[in-house]
Amino acid sequence: MEKLEEQNNLNHNGSGIFRRMQAGEPIRLDDPEYPQIQEIVSRTIQLSAALNSSTDVNQIRERLSQIIGSELDESTTIFAPFYTNFGRFTQLGKNVFINHACSFLDMGGITLEDHVLLGRKVNLITENHPLDPANRRALICKPIVIKRNAWIGAAATILPGVTIGENAVVAAGAVVAKDVPANTVVGGIPAKFLKTIE
Repeated sequence: MEKLEEQNNLNHNGSGIFRRMQAGEPIRLDDPEYPQIQEIVSRTIQLSAALNSSTDVNQIRERLSQIIGSELDESTTIFAPFYTNFGRFTQLGKNVFINHACSFLDMGGITLEDHVLLGRKVNLITENHPLDPANRRALICKPIVIKRNAWIGAAATILPGVTIGENAVVAAGAVVAKDVPANTVVGGIPAKFLKTIE
């Protein structure tokens, strides 16, 4: 538990590079603080191997808690395999369900509110790169927020900066590049409005 508290303190009181990353500033590989990111990524890779060799959902929950730096509620269920490159900026609410083979690239911040459902192979991607070839290896991060009781269908991809509204549904295989209003269904590539949920 001490390690969790220590890591959680780093989440909220981290160095400048983490604040800059979450503010959406470009982060270059030659940034003098970049080794701090690499250190967390290396730790996450090690912890992810243990998570994905877990034998029950309680063990998965415990190991993901170590990765994200805060204790997950017992009502939240994650099925392995689960993939994340960073983990530090993921927040999961109560009664969240994450099915097999989901992938979280969370350097920009990922928030799943209570009762969110993720189908198999959902990708939440908060990281992007500049179009300029000279700066293409820099990171530009924007948060993803999935509001209460939303359902993301199998193999859907949510791109940086997107908010999925409360009770919304994203159809399987959709690629979502824009915010999804509450109580709506979207689908397709790119995702478009399909209908309102009554």
